[in-house]
Amino acid sequence: SKEWVIHQYDHEVQGSSVVKPLTGVKNDGPSDAAVIKPKFESDRGLAISCGMNPLYGDIDPYWMALAGIDEAVRNLICVGGRADRIALLDNFCWGNCTKPETFGTLVRAAQACYDGAIAYEAPFISGKDSLNNEFSCEDGTQISIPSTLLISAMSLVDDINKCVTMDVKSASNLLFIVGETKNELGGSHYYKIHGQLGANVPKVDLEKAPEIAERIAAAIADGLIVSCHDCSEGGLAVALAEMAFAGELGIEADLRGLPRSNDCLRTDAQLFSESNSRYIVEVEPDNYNAFAKLMLNLPFGQIGKVTEGKTLTIKSENSKAVIELDLDSLKQAWQKPFDW
Repeated sequence: SKEWVIHQYDHEVQGSSVVKPLTGVKNDGPSDAAVIKPKFESDRGLAISCGMNPLYGDIDPYWMALAGIDEAVRNLICVGGRADRIALLDNFCWGNCTKPETFGTLVRAAQACYDGAIAYEAPFISGKDSLNNEFSCEDGTQISIPSTLLISAMSLVDDINKCVTMDVKSASNLLFIVGETKNELGGSHYYKIHGQLGANVPKVDLEKAPEIAERIAAAIADGLIVSCHDCSEGGLAVALAEMAFAGELGIEADLRGLPRSNDCLRTDAQLFSESNSRYIVEVEPDNYNAFAKLMLNLPFGQIGKVTEGKTLTIKSENSKAVIELDLDSLKQAWQKPFDW
């Protein structure tokens, strides 16, 4: 959790924030994006988000950049941003670009920015770069920063009263995942804690990703979704945990409902893959038919429901509970590193 860092800044200036950086019952769940209301006399808003994962760049900077764009877009959509009114900004932090191999990674990332902007019809309106970040130590050791691209994004919100947050809202509501889970653990947090990098970096389908974003945005605008959270660092399991402890309600999930690629067979891949363009949404039972109709021909499936309990339970495809943890322990593990 970045809660300690976030609280060093005043995000209530002039009382214009609608969706805060932290949300949920106790305002300590990680919002996908922030929403502000620039004009008091208007219900229109502006959603602001970001996306970044430097570990992907250690495998392929092209997919790192596209993943950053896709994540920033997902975060906007999750709070109620419009998919057709998105603007992007880039922040390149790179090593010594006089080295061909370093310059080559910059070219790869820049090409991805072009491809992503075209696919999402989202222009880059500004940005900055910090290049040639390489230092020489007294002993002659050269230290170069990892090739890193931060993508920031903004989107219009037509009606701030229709914004949603990531915390689950009510027991018995249904949980769906939209988007396909693939065998893409390369550069993942799961591999990182096991001391591995991997090679199968998450990719972005530039034809499907914008369509999924548009459908989710439409469902939120129609009032069919009461909470929405993207799958990013840590994958499905972490996203479900965050939604549960932020809403202080339990979740029962079953991987048999997970839309996945044919090679995504292992349970750990299904739980922790960081495949892009995925959204977890909470839908009231009465809205199931309307939601399913809107998601027609997209990879989506019901993966669980919200419960009154205080436990996150996830069952594998053989119906065995592979995760069964109380919400307090999940939140404590999440907050502990920066709990100063």
